[in-house]
Amino acid sequence: MTIKVLLADDQALVRAGFGSLLLRAEDIEVVGEAGTGDEAVRAARSVRPDIVLMDIRMPGTDGLTATRTITEDPELADCRVIVLTTFETDAYVFEALRAGASGFLTKETEPDDLRQAVRSVAAGDALLSPGATRRVIEQFAHRPAAPTDTAERLAVLTTRELEVARLISTGLSNDQIASRLFISPHTAKTHVTRAIAKLGVRDRAQLVILAYETGLVRVGG
Repeated sequence: MTIKVLLADDQALVRAGFGSLLLRAEDIEVVGEAGTGDEAVRAARSVRPDIVLMDIRMPGTDGLTATRTITEDPELADCRVIVLTTFETDAYVFEALRAGASGFLTKETEPDDLRQAVRSVAAGDALLSPGATRRVIEQFAHRPAAPTDTAERLAVLTTRELEVARLISTGLSNDQIASRLFISPHTAKTHVTRAIAKLGVRDRAQLVILAYETGLVRVGG
C-alpha cells in the first residue's frame, strides 16, 4: 500500500527537500504541497492524504489551527498530522498534540528516520520522540488536577487495558509492551486498539494526553 503524504511548509526549499527524501521510498508518494495553513486544509480535503507533514509557523492560518481543522473534520478521519517543529523555539508542541497531531519531527530529522516516521504514523502509531515527550510531561507538571468526570473515563478499561495504556504513555511500542507483559505482539496490539476505541481518542498520542490528564500516569512516577 502506498502512503500518500501532503507537505505543508511556507518554505519551498523545505518542501522540496522533504519531498525528495520521501520519494526515495517505494511505498511513499507525495500527493500535494501547501505554503499556508489554509492551503493545507484545502489540499487535505482535495487529495485525502494519509499523512500531513505540517509546519507550525506559517503565514495566515498557522499549522496549529490547520491541524485542529483537519483532525476535527469527519471526512478526514483517516488523515494523520505530523508536526514539523524545533523543540527549542516552538511554544506550541503541547497544544499541537491537543489539536490532534499524531507526533513530531524536527527539520533536522535523518532521512531514514523521516521515512520510518511516516510509515509508523500511517500504521496507527504515535510519534513521540524523547524530546517531545519531555515537553509534554513538563506541561503536565504545571497543570491542575484532572476533573473527576475526566478520570472516570478510565472506568471503561479492563485491568489489562489500563496496564497497556500506562506502558504506551511511557513510549513503549507494541512489541515492547508484549515483551514486558509476556504476551504476543498481536495481543498487545488488540489491547491498544480496544483501549483507544473505548476511550474515544484518535490515536496513541491522544491516549498519552488522556493518561496524564486523568492521573493514570503521573509526572515523575
